[in-house]
Amino acid sequence: MSVQTAAPAAGTSRLQKPSWKDPRLLLGLLLVCASVAGVTALVEAADDTVEVYAAGTDLPAGSPVRAQDLRAVPVRLGDLQQNYLPVADGVPRDAVAGVLLREGELVSRASLGKAQALDRKPVGLTVTDPLPAGLGPGSRVDVWASAPDGRNGYLAPEQLLVAAEVFETEADAGVLGGGGETRLLVLVEDSRMARLLGAMANQARLTVVMNPAGS
Repeated sequence: MSVQTAAPAAGTSRLQKPSWKDPRLLLGLLLVCASVAGVTALVEAADDTVEVYAAGTDLPAGSPVRAQDLRAVPVRLGDLQQNYLPVADGVPRDAVAGVLLREGELVSRASLGKAQALDRKPVGLTVTDPLPAGLGPGSRVDVWASAPDGRNGYLAPEQLLVAAEVFETEADAGVLGGGGETRLLVLVEDSRMARLLGAMANQARLTVVMNPAGS
């Protein structure tokens, strides 16, 4: 008995090699290209960093800023890069901190200035009352003065400074919050300098009160 092979039905499609005009092939190529472009962009973005300066320690306003006080930090700032101090440019000569720079904070160009341009100057105060716990560089304080009354006492206190910024305190941290005299430096505006110096010259008793609100 002979076996006959059925002939392919008319119109049955046969497998064909893909053509460059096949939309599925073109779509696949586009997806591959997009994937490669995305990976390339991510790699380039990861390398798009610049080294800028950050404070290596707390730098109170008015203190000199030198390269040894800072450290280099690689960051990606984009359009904000121009606002910060790049390591490649170095530290401006005779630069001082115009505001308190906390340790690790990026150094912006606006935060630096020249000593002669500052409108506040550090003045040393001797305080007999205990200082508030936690007071340190950058803290804001009100300063009150009680003038001698000529009878071994003092007149009612008068507020001389509002929200003055502390520049530095004594190195002996044990004095803070305890008895005895404490010496600290506060930044004083020129317009308030005369009254403060006058009170100090008249042996007024100075009291420092924390002003967390800064106003």
